[in-house]
Amino acid sequence: MTEARVSQGLLTDDPVSAEVARSETVYEGRVWNIRRDEVTYNGDTIVREYMDHTGAVAVLALDDEDRVLLIKQYRHPVRVRDWEIPAGLLDIAGENPLDSARRELAEEADLVADRWNVLAEFYTTPGGSDEAIRIYLARGLSPASETFAREDEEADIEVKWVPLDEVVEAILARRVQNPSLVVGVLAAHASRRDGWVSLGAPDESWERRTRPVGVGTE
Repeated sequence: MTEARVSQGLLTDDPVSAEVARSETVYEGRVWNIRRDEVTYNGDTIVREYMDHTGAVAVLALDDEDRVLLIKQYRHPVRVRDWEIPAGLLDIAGENPLDSARRELAEEADLVADRWNVLAEFYTTPGGSDEAIRIYLARGLSPASETFAREDEEADIEVKWVPLDEVVEAILARRVQNPSLVVGVLAAHASRRDGWVSLGAPDESWERRTRPVGVGTE
């Protein structure tokens, strides 16, 4: 990308198809695996291990009073009950990401929405994981026709409606740090200011979710 393009506001990441000479799963976990790739890059062979992730969706549910639906649940790796927005893995084969988002909103918050848009997308840890998350904005909310039984970390979920501006303040004060919450709320705050013109169609293609698989894959 040239400096001229950047100066015109077209700053963007560049997809790169580096040659993968060998790819293997070195650890199979209950939820995700660890993969090792031998990659040819800049004339050298480098070896990288990373989390081989299904990808995920998250939902920023915004009511007519500009309040965000937050849930609090236990996250064992960081030993914190953190404030989050509803989210879940794309672990059902063939399920459309939008359908996954609808399912997560119903299962974690007992809500349905009649207005959906793509709000934001991000890689959680691009140096160590291929996890990509798409965040949807859900509006026109109403109670789901059924409530869902919750177990494990979700069994004691705490639900709270918080004004969007108040969540922004909590983020900037570093009191809440869940990445989907941070990205989603800041994106919604900026997009609302500009009349929501940045929103994408709910069925917008998601090219960055698909990781190219090179030769030598087991």
